[in-house]
Amino acid sequence: MDERHLASMDINELKALLMEWGEPAFRAGQVFSWLAKGVRPEAMTNLPKSLRQRLGELPYGGSKVYDKRVSAKDGTVKYLFELEDGNLVEGVLMRYHHGNTLCISTQVGCRMGCAFCASTLEGCVRNLLPGEMLSFIACAEADEPHEPDKARSVTNIVLMGSGEPLDNYDNVVKFLRLVTAVEGMNISPRNISLSTCGLVPELLRFMEEAPHVTLSVSLHAVDDESRSRIMPVNRRYGLGELLPAARQYAEKTGRRVIFEYALMEGQNASRQDAARLAALLKGMNCHVNLIPLNPVKERGLAGVSREQAHQFAAWLEEKGVSATVRREMGTDIEGACGQLRRRVLQERKGESET
Repeated sequence: MDERHLASMDINELKALLMEWGEPAFRAGQVFSWLAKGVRPEAMTNLPKSLRQRLGELPYGGSKVYDKRVSAKDGTVKYLFELEDGNLVEGVLMRYHHGNTLCISTQVGCRMGCAFCASTLEGCVRNLLPGEMLSFIACAEADEPHEPDKARSVTNIVLMGSGEPLDNYDNVVKFLRLVTAVEGMNISPRNISLSTCGLVPELLRFMEEAPHVTLSVSLHAVDDESRSRIMPVNRRYGLGELLPAARQYAEKTGRRVIFEYALMEGQNASRQDAARLAALLKGMNCHVNLIPLNPVKERGLAGVSREQAHQFAAWLEEKGVSATVRREMGTDIEGACGQLRRRVLQERKGESET
């Protein structure tokens, strides 16, 4: 059987495949349009039955909704998607006045080992394929139909779920090309954000090879010693490499870099920390997104209050650094990365042992 995954093919790959099969070139556009909607071959109604059958013999490489939680507080939806090999990954649909943002994962688990994150507790199982990432959007679109005056229900995408996007470099770059393709979902790069913990060589490649999306850097500390303690990646690529790369991205793309900064009680939330952070970012086209940490019981770290977070933002603003406090969303539905997946995996393990 052909091992190419249908949902991960771009239009040129589809043209080449269909030419091998003796099909006319225009069929590639038809298939690509269906794939952008998450449609399986058997439901591609404008294709000949013989072609649908042949496409159906290929591995598809998509997902389906395995579980779903809806926040009673703010309507945030936490999805648990099941892949075709049985693995589970998370996504979160967040509602804002400007539209709906879907946070998606790029790996099953994560191997970065950040101390504040549940995604990394079981390590990285495998990378996600471009078509699997696309399917998360298609699943959410199907589950949350768009309003009559809107083209779609998911208007923005953030690659901030489980996994390090730049650790799955080739698949993520291809996903970005697919999701922004005019013939496909046609989501503007300006409506897409990618969060990295700081794989500097891949970041330098990314600014040259990928659509220019908004870059978010998980910073979370103001010196190498502190950052290395909570983010092992900093032992390989310290602030002396990461921050110049972020400046270069801002200058090359003209896009403001977002620095994610999870405020942790007794770790990085003092006025002195705010002053040191402002000094690090001086002169850069950037914004700081402050996050009162969602507690992860396995990690033993505590977040600050929202009042403390707003005080930290005020200290940064005094130093000329733009900052906001992120809205708390989905706290009643295990909204933090990896929490719902981890609980379901533990339940599965318990069932298998009984």
